Amino acid sequence: MAQDGDKQDTSEQQPEQTVSASAAAHSAHGADGPPADPLAGLSSSGRELLDITIDVLKEFSPSADALDDLPQVKIDRRHVLAACRAMKEDHRINGQMLLCLACVDFSDYFQLIYILQSLNPEQTVVIRTDVPYSDATVSSVTSVWQAADWYEREAHDLFGVGFDGHPDLSPLLLYDGFEGFPGRKEFPFNEYQEF
Repeated sequence: MAQDGDKQDTSEQQPEQTVSASAAAHSAHGADGPPADPLAGLSSSGRELLDITIDVLKEFSPSADALDDLPQVKIDRRHVLAACRAMKEDHRINGQMLLCLACVDFSDYFQLIYILQSLNPEQTVVIRTDVPYSDATVSSVTSVWQAADWYEREAHDLFGVGFDGHPDLSPLLLYDGFEGFPGRKEFPFNEYQEF
């Protein structure tokens, strides 16, 4: 109990919360900007698709996110192949098409972004996974979608990400013997000489 003259700390400790990257970006806009809730932009059909996606991937402990009305989940890289296969085979998602596989360099890790499309019903969902610089490998999804072949070769060429189980990671965009990975932020473009 505080005595007269003792100062009481009236501030309450708030529990630390994990905030997704898009929520952090939204909160940077301030009170007048977009809402801090990363799922706030989802329509009812977007929320339903996200709920189904989380149910399909529940064994992989996905975290949910959204960009506008595009549902996204993030999973551990160890589960990429199994998660992609589950998304293709589940009749509710029916992710028959890999629209795109992109790689983003965040300076200390890469993020692989798999954009999946279903044509019946027409719906799009994103799976993201982080890959550390120190061990830049992940399972290939070419056994799920043949379209992943060139996407993975491009990520290998430009970023140096390895894809275990890929049938042929030979250069797609760069010539044999090219040194370095020009998609990485650390690549010295100012020192680069044309071949």
